Amino acid sequence: MANQAAAQAKQKPQATHETPTDLSREGVAEITAALRQLLADTFALYLKTENFHWHMTGPHFRDYHLLLDEQGEQIFDMTDDIAERARKIGGTTLRSVSDISRHQRLKDNNEESVAPKEMLAELSADNQALTRYFRAAHETCDKYNDVATASEIEVWIDQTERRTWFLSEIVQGL
Repeated sequence: MANQAAAQAKQKPQATHETPTDLSREGVAEITAALRQLLADTFALYLKTENFHWHMTGPHFRDYHLLLDEQGEQIFDMTDDIAERARKIGGTTLRSVSDISRHQRLKDNNEESVAPKEMLAELSADNQALTRYFRAAHETCDKYNDVATASEIEVWIDQTERRTWFLSEIVQGL
């Protein structure tokens, strides 16, 4: 009996609060899973953008450094919106760096030295991939008639396409 009481005391309390939503439980689960992956990818892209911002070199250093600073800020601003959207519909979101690592699809770049052109080309490709991921998540939202999340995703797609455009124009000119 004492062991059972001790075991119960060690158990963490379960959250019983549910966020009111008219979305089905299945819809919340699928949309939240998509948002969790998007958030992990967005954090991964943010860190890569900042990594390249910090390690930029070359004759166009100032221009590229400032561009990546601006893009990094925009990407970081998306993270809170993505996480809060999952919470608004009753889901959960990422909890740690290891959680990000488990859910991200974009690859990290841990190279000691990367040439500016390769940095910009890689960021362009990653932004293109993120756009595809956003579109797939939008389809999930459409499936469950979650117009609010779909609407936010449309804004994120537009921002991501703009970053891709700027980066690809620079890379083509190098």
